[in-house]
Amino acid sequence: MRRSIVATALAVAGLAGGTLFAVAPAASASGQACATKSLSTAYRAHGSTVNKSGSSGCSDLNLTYSNDSTSNLGDSYAGFYRNSSGSWIRGSRGYVWADDGSHSPWIVLLSDVSSGTPMGVGSYYDGGDSVTVAH
Repeated sequence: MRRSIVATALAVAGLAGGTLFAVAPAASASGQACATKSLSTAYRAHGSTVNKSGSSGCSDLNLTYSNDSTSNLGDSYAGFYRNSSGSWIRGSRGYVWADDGSHSPWIVLLSDVSSGTPMGVGSYYDGGDSVTVAH
């Protein structure tokens, strides 16, 4: 019994088999959880938007869930942000493929986003997809 409890604890801690494995981030090193938001995508442009949370421990825009509205296969998604002059810019990662469903590890669409920055997600093949982001 004790052996199975220890094995379970090690597996949960990510130490199974003596190797450290990656677990999807739910909080930063500071212990602050990431803010999450459900959004709708637009066709190759930002759809609904969210402002980067100032109280979140996340510095990125992460795709945690996606559901393509017209296909059960998935779509490619890109992060968009509004710059200081008011223009919407697609992130340098471009479009990244994501199957429908939850993503673990999370898919990073934008990195090092400043607090308060407006962000959105675009779909490559069609708009109107449902996504959840952590930011």
